[in-house]
Amino acid sequence: MVAQQHRLDAISNNLANADTTGYKRDVSVHKAFPELLLRRTNDDGVIQFPYRNEPVGSIDNAPVVGRLGTGVEQNEVFTIFEQGAVRETSNSFDLALQGDGFFVVDTPYGERYTRNGSFTIGPESLLVTQQGYPVLGEDGNPIRVQQNNFVVDESGRVFANQRFLDDPERLVQNRENQWDETVQVGTLRLVDMPETRYLRKEGGNLWNTTRESGDAQDALGGERPAVLQGFLEKANVNPVTEMTQLIEVNRAYEANQKVVQSQDQSTARLIAEVMRPQ
Repeated sequence: MVAQQHRLDAISNNLANADTTGYKRDVSVHKAFPELLLRRTNDDGVIQFPYRNEPVGSIDNAPVVGRLGTGVEQNEVFTIFEQGAVRETSNSFDLALQGDGFFVVDTPYGERYTRNGSFTIGPESLLVTQQGYPVLGEDGNPIRVQQNNFVVDESGRVFANQRFLDDPERLVQNRENQWDETVQVGTLRLVDMPETRYLRKEGGNLWNTTRESGDAQDALGGERPAVLQGFLEKANVNPVTEMTQLIEVNRAYEANQKVVQSQDQSTARLIAEVMRPQ
């Protein structure tokens, strides 16, 4: 019953985040307790065949009754990092990663990692998350952009029009010619970890490394995920599958509950019979 409760918690969290950008679903993994080998007591397994009070032969009848399972326990909550579906938003501040990797953001607690590319413009023209955390570039500094004046290519390079960087009003008036003179203003820092399965969720769609996951390593070359501007990665949660598993968990929990109730009733009946006056 405790194991099913852990499964229920993981499934409920998945369903609650089915619409969260970049969310990765969790699976509660269980392991069995060691099985018990049941044997008949005071039984060496040898059966004698007497004839006229004299033994004439014997056979070996193993005293083993069989194995008894002792239940399961939760081993870990395993995160499935498979790619989520990508949907188009046509918002230049929305970025999606196609492949393994994470954006790097600067928080008051240090660098954190996310797949949620729903960014916006913050104070001092910084590219920030919905919580206001700056998105970092490869040089370790925040990415600076301006409304309607930047593009991001698939490699994560950020370009802007130098002529209109300090004049947004002029940019709006001359939008059709804004890309005549472009300059690179930064490159998004994209990282991956040796063992992503051991990353720790910290809320707000942020991840942090652990000793088991290893430190974040810059994604370079062919290991670098593609950046899609104007797209967002949906959660890799299938609500239909999660609801089916939710029903399965509830039924398994109820079945185990009935077993416990039956055992209690049998024990109560046994005690009542033993204690009945003769």
